[in-house]
Amino acid sequence: MDSSSTVLFNQLKSSEPFFLMAGPNVIESEEHVMRMANHIKAITSKLGLQLVFKSSFDKANRTSSKSFRGPGLVEGLKILEKVKVAYDIPIVTDVHESIQCEAVGRVADIIQIPAFLCRQVVLLAIVNKSLSIYVAHDLFKLQTDLLVAAAKTGKIVNIKKGQFCAPSVMANSAEKIRLAGNENVMVYDLIVDPRNFEWMREANCPVVADVTHSLQQPAGRKLEGGGVASGGLRELIPCISRTAVAVGVDGIFMEVHDDPLSAPVDGPTQWPLRHLEELLEELIAIASVSKGKQSFKIDLAPFRD
Repeated sequence: MDSSSTVLFNQLKSSEPFFLMAGPNVIESEEHVMRMANHIKAITSKLGLQLVFKSSFDKANRTSSKSFRGPGLVEGLKILEKVKVAYDIPIVTDVHESIQCEAVGRVADIIQIPAFLCRQVVLLAIVNKSLSIYVAHDLFKLQTDLLVAAAKTGKIVNIKKGQFCAPSVMANSAEKIRLAGNENVMVYDLIVDPRNFEWMREANCPVVADVTHSLQQPAGRKLEGGGVASGGLRELIPCISRTAVAVGVDGIFMEVHDDPLSAPVDGPTQWPLRHLEELLEELIAIASVSKGKQSFKIDLAPFRD
């Protein structure tokens, strides 16, 4: 197991009041990502928050083939490595295929498994009714192979809970990482249900709230020239993040952009950079007074006057 990953993993587990995973949804250019990393690092350093910088090199899981994809694996990893060195911050980015894991593991500190893969299982099973059992079996095998490949890099593996999965499923997903020889695993949720944050603790690993993707409205916008793009409910990002820190999550995942209206991917669910410090200050205040990470001891003995 990568010793530096274990050190980072322990730092994240002990982060108070929470750690932040943040950055633009996708790499638009080297200049843009470097500038975003500079600003976000300055804000989190000022507030005393542990930061993991996030951006994707390839948005392969888009609904429309006309959607912006990003620079791709090779160029994208070069850019993320420059961010990592320049600002001395750990990196998290997505993988979509087992074959990507080794290369991504040489740069990223955390390898993220997208929840969109769970959507594929359900959607393909529905579309291919006569082959649903076989389609689902093959896709679940691909998911297991991806989890194992990510685990074998020795890096921290961050697994998104699919929208159609019960919270209890994440314990099994986390166990696949551990059985592959990697104890550094985190789980996080896309569904806005505070109960999930409690139940997912059964996976015995850090729980992260994805406060921006949980507000995505798939295929909610039409693109000029055809195709569709995701819509979103940006105005509810404070609501969801307030709830998450009050419940006591270990980390917050939030995509941030300096010009959300011009963002090529998921603009409607990216939080404006100009408001990041203000929102984080409030979340820190909420987390500092919440006992959300502690179980409430309920006494069921009869009450007597």
